[in-house]
Amino acid sequence: MSPGTAERAVLARIRPGALIALLEDWIPLRSDGGRESVMQRAVARELERRGLQVEMRELDLEALREHPSWSAEIERGEGLGVLGSLPGSGGGRSLLLNGHVDVVPAGEEALWTRPPWRATVEDGRVYGRGACDMKGGLACAVVAAGAIREAGVSLAGDLLVQSVIGEEDGGCGSLAAAVAGQRADAAVVAEPTGLGIAPAQAGALNFRLHVRGRAAHAAVRYEGVSALEKLPPLLVALRRLEERLNEQGGGPLFESWPIPFPLSVGTVRAGDWASTVPDTLVCEGRLGVPVGAEASEARRALEDAMAAAAAADPWLAQHPPRVEWWGGQYEPAAIPADHPLVATLSGALADVGAGPARVVGVPYGSDLRLLVREAGTPAVLFGPGDVRRAHAADEYVPVDELVACARTLALAALRFCGTSC
Repeated sequence: MSPGTAERAVLARIRPGALIALLEDWIPLRSDGGRESVMQRAVARELERRGLQVEMRELDLEALREHPSWSAEIERGEGLGVLGSLPGSGGGRSLLLNGHVDVVPAGEEALWTRPPWRATVEDGRVYGRGACDMKGGLACAVVAAGAIREAGVSLAGDLLVQSVIGEEDGGCGSLAAAVAGQRADAAVVAEPTGLGIAPAQAGALNFRLHVRGRAAHAAVRYEGVSALEKLPPLLVALRRLEERLNEQGGGPLFESWPIPFPLSVGTVRAGDWASTVPDTLVCEGRLGVPVGAEASEARRALEDAMAAAAAADPWLAQHPPRVEWWGGQYEPAAIPADHPLVATLSGALADVGAGPARVVGVPYGSDLRLLVREAGTPAVLFGPGDVRRAHAADEYVPVDELVACARTLALAALRFCGTSC
């Protein structure tokens, strides 16, 4: 089978119905809150059904917690890793397609106009929690690999499909895969990029800020010190820190983002009684880290900013706020924009009629940094859907992007791994 014939045979086997059917099966499998095993077993069954060799193993979460790159927000009792493979005949490059099965909670379900835990197909879109982030991208990887197997094409290099858990709260699944030695010559993480090719991702660090006050009865509130009223100068200092982190921008790859490395406070909790001056406050947020910086530098910058702001306030100078680093700790990561995988994906995207390619950076953390920094595997993000739809009510992914992504991944795999007669 000639290369041109092989490509046509594979692309002919990628159909919208297969991708939609997978999401109809997978979206109802709730995989939020650490409940990923049922979804991992479903992925393993689908990979086996499509003719891939499948390895499913239980993760040693206790041992992983000792790893320097471990971070998590969810306590898990178990975790499964799934790896599907199409072994090559030899002499070609290996390619790994990575996707995570965990999703964020649906939030207030009354705000959804369609059921979050059921796939709804309307107006060329598939709605449901995880459709965009990122069961859709994982479905593309599975269908692409399955199409190559179904077409009977023999690859020269290995093609791997890696299904992982825990990406949303720190990446324990991809960390476990790296520790286990799962690596390749290059990798594609099928996160929602709107079919942009992203060789660079910002870092993202969760922080918790503890502020002390002094309790008093509300009737004599002037005798207390409200921890809540001590928060505003700290928020001003955080905003100024964000401005400093973004002064240099992120370079050409990040020029489409107004703020490439955002700093955001997401929760604030203070006090325990309406008629008591609150003596404690805890706020939680997320610090963006520029590409090229180290997470340790960004942590120190935030801690220094809080110390400087506290020094200007008599109460806070005597009772300085405490910074705690918790949950997801995503280092920034990047590979050269001229890496061969970028060129291969760009050509494949154009040849399936979805180009021209956009090579971009993304302002969010992902498992890309674990592939690059821990597994030693050059990686890019490339997948269907808009990150703005992720984590939101009425999350959706366009069907045409699903099809274009699956076709691009299949074509890129054929070209990157090579085919053998």
